[in-house]
Amino acid sequence: MPREFQFQVAPEVAANESLLVQHVAKLFQLSSKEIQKVVVIKRSIDARQKAIKINIKSQVFLVGETYSESKIQLPDYPNVAHKQEVIVVGAGPAGLFAALQLIELGLKPIVLERGKDVRGRRRDLKAINVDGIVNEDSNYCFGEGGAGTYSDGKLYTRSKKRGDVDRILELLVGFGATPDILVEAHPHIGTNKLPQIIQDIREKIIACGGQVLFETRVTDFVLKNNEMQGVVVQNGTVISANKVILATGHSARDIFELLHKKNILIEAKPFALGVRAEHPQELIDQIQYSCDFRGDYLPPAPYSIVKQVNGRGMYSFCMCPGGVIAPCATAPGEVVTNGWSPSKRDQATANSGIVIELKLDDFKPFEKFGPLAGMEFQKSIEQKAWHLAGETQKAPAQRLIDFTQNKVSNDIPKTSYVPGTTSVEMGRVFPSFLTQIMREGFVQFGKSMQGYMTNEAILHAPESRTSSPVRIPRDNSSLEHLQIKGLYPCGEGAGYAGGIISAAIDGEKCALKIAEQLHP
Repeated sequence: MPREFQFQVAPEVAANESLLVQHVAKLFQLSSKEIQKVVVIKRSIDARQKAIKINIKSQVFLVGETYSESKIQLPDYPNVAHKQEVIVVGAGPAGLFAALQLIELGLKPIVLERGKDVRGRRRDLKAINVDGIVNEDSNYCFGEGGAGTYSDGKLYTRSKKRGDVDRILELLVGFGATPDILVEAHPHIGTNKLPQIIQDIREKIIACGGQVLFETRVTDFVLKNNEMQGVVVQNGTVISANKVILATGHSARDIFELLHKKNILIEAKPFALGVRAEHPQELIDQIQYSCDFRGDYLPPAPYSIVKQVNGRGMYSFCMCPGGVIAPCATAPGEVVTNGWSPSKRDQATANSGIVIELKLDDFKPFEKFGPLAGMEFQKSIEQKAWHLAGETQKAPAQRLIDFTQNKVSNDIPKTSYVPGTTSVEMGRVFPSFLTQIMREGFVQFGKSMQGYMTNEAILHAPESRTSSPVRIPRDNSSLEHLQIKGLYPCGEGAGYAGGIISAAIDGEKCALKIAEQLHP
């Protein structure tokens, strides 16, 4: 029987299998020749002391003990070409994993995606970055794989209670992700590697008899006696099914408006909003690792910080070591920022959303919009940013210390945000109460992270799509909409997830509930 063992080693030991075996042999008072294999189960960084260590949880196999390389196998998906159909609206993680689960349960998914496939999206991303042209159906938020495909691929989630995280990670490995995501404490795939994985998932859905229709935006629901009968897409075609998983993501404002127009119950939901701060990665490394140079064996350092300011949480969100800032508008006339990293996290800068939790009372100036008040609040800030920065995809920007001192920056250096920046005093972008909280909060950040407060850091505005501004209520048990039978609000857009893993888990849960109802 292998022994399970936890220990700490220097980064260079953790990176070298031979050195790792020697270290374990010494701990067990054995010869390294007596150790057949050290299998790392979990790995994390402990940077609390000056001498940084790697925490390792491992299984140690001695010579003579049975060891075989474990290979992740995908489920034996059946062919569902002639099975009962379920419509899945949206091909983000919630929609794609719902579709896979439906197939596993013997149901045929029809996935409707308003955007293009992962390859086709690239032209539209180039258009927004280089020419400032926003395609409302194909952008960083809409298209195959959803917002996650071109937004880093972070797989860390605190939502362990929501479902089986390991199952989702293993499925991703089965579709081509590196097995390291099963080991790392904060797993990450990388924007450059996700498209192929997403494409392989789509091809599996089609090979099993499911359908995936791109450039197919849902414009209406077909209802009879408050029961789903199907959906209407933008060319007028009706697609019929009495089970619909609505997994449209947090930026599908037209879906929120459609639900409200049809008097289908939705409600305003608080979210968080702020800026995206960019620092030199080398500086973040120095702060987090307490060293002048991180060396070859440590990854670019992330950071996570939370402060309470005037009774509100201000915190880092979607931190991207060695990453870049991207333009994530979903309509002309607005500016939205987000961040992502390639798999190697090898860019010169680090960026993070720095956001403040909002309350429903903050949306009172927009109360005439009812449950869409938060969405209109969000939209107003994005539109103001677009106007102040010059009515292109340039983002309002300000040096960090200048912002805390209410000074317009004389110049803004070139940042990773490709469309460019315009020097703007951030107080003009945000309501005064948010500006004040951010100014005080950044000063507190600087006290906790010595070196963080610097004019080398550039703020970009706004970071506004942290989560959905709307919740689509559903029954806690059946997961059906409270009012519409056969409608399953799902994932981030419905207010039930916050990231790739939790969205995928929620997609699976909705699929399971549908199967339970169809095959009791």
